[in-house]
Amino acid sequence: MPGLSMAMSENAQVHPPSQVNTPSQDIADRVVAAIRQHGSPGYPRAFEVWYAHLSGEMPAVTMAMNAILTGGDGTVGAADIDNLYERFIGTDRLAKQAERTSLQVLSEIDGLMALVDKTLDSSERYHGRLCAMSEDVPPPADRQKLREWVEALVLSTREEVTRKTQLETQLRDSSNEIKNLREALETTRAEALTDPLTGLANRRHFEEMLQKSIDQSTLRREPFALVMADIDFFKKFNDAHGHLTGDQVLRLVARTMKDKFKDKATITRFGGEEFAIILPESDIVAGKFGAETVRQALLTRELVKRSTNENLGRITISLGVAGYRRGDTASSIVERADQALMQAKRDGRNRTVTEEVLDSASMRVA
Repeated sequence: MPGLSMAMSENAQVHPPSQVNTPSQDIADRVVAAIRQHGSPGYPRAFEVWYAHLSGEMPAVTMAMNAILTGGDGTVGAADIDNLYERFIGTDRLAKQAERTSLQVLSEIDGLMALVDKTLDSSERYHGRLCAMSEDVPPPADRQKLREWVEALVLSTREEVTRKTQLETQLRDSSNEIKNLREALETTRAEALTDPLTGLANRRHFEEMLQKSIDQSTLRREPFALVMADIDFFKKFNDAHGHLTGDQVLRLVARTMKDKFKDKATITRFGGEEFAIILPESDIVAGKFGAETVRQALLTRELVKRSTNENLGRITISLGVAGYRRGDTASSIVERADQALMQAKRDGRNRTVTEEVLDSASMRVA
């Protein structure tokens, strides 16, 4: 019996190839377990985010995920997943795609320049032949040599015309290819700066435009306002009605903001259920007016679940407004607008608070 026991123990350590887990399979199993443990949605985007975190392939994702896990109740919801995906994975993929397209454009331009050089070289050779032939024109009396000279000139010209036609075709093809690649590059750049769910600008575009607004306001001494907005009780709404309905809410808010803000405004899905709007040439008063316009417009719109026609009621948002101050950085103005937003939530939500309220409260405490 001891021998039999030993044999069974040894056999138990031998696995058929189909049963041996690879490292990627182990990570995939851990991803599924993490999704269940932390209450994450089960769609592919969540799998990508957890895989990037658990595999260690993207340290930035790991740091951000650890911050979420240690700073909350251990739940990583749809808004967290979407935020991580848009900040790190989606933009990284689009950036790589843009880089590949850029390299193709450069390659096509190199080829185009080579064709131009070839065309110039061919023209120089043809010009040289014509000069040589012009110096060796036979006398009119020698009809045979004159005929041969004319035939050589015609042949040389025909060859040059053929070469030029071929080169023109190649140049035209290269030009069209560069045009197509340029359009693809512009499309990729637009996608890299756009939130795919709402069609608004994404966080990356917001950061670019905010810095641009600060630079312009510093140079021209013009005001601009920053509005931060957050959908009230969005997590509870998602849990109660599902993520697809939550997506419908995000689109409704985005569409309302597009309808109410002028074209020059940069409207952004800042992350999850939070939005940011840059209003150029606007002070605090104008910023609050715009924010209130959106908030009140949402109160007139009822959300209906498409699959069941169930009326889900109205959506409310809380908003905070800050105005540009000379010497502001991107972080400082975002922090003030965000603090005003937090105050709106503390005051009961479904309202707009400006940074002036915070300043007044600070003076009263002092």
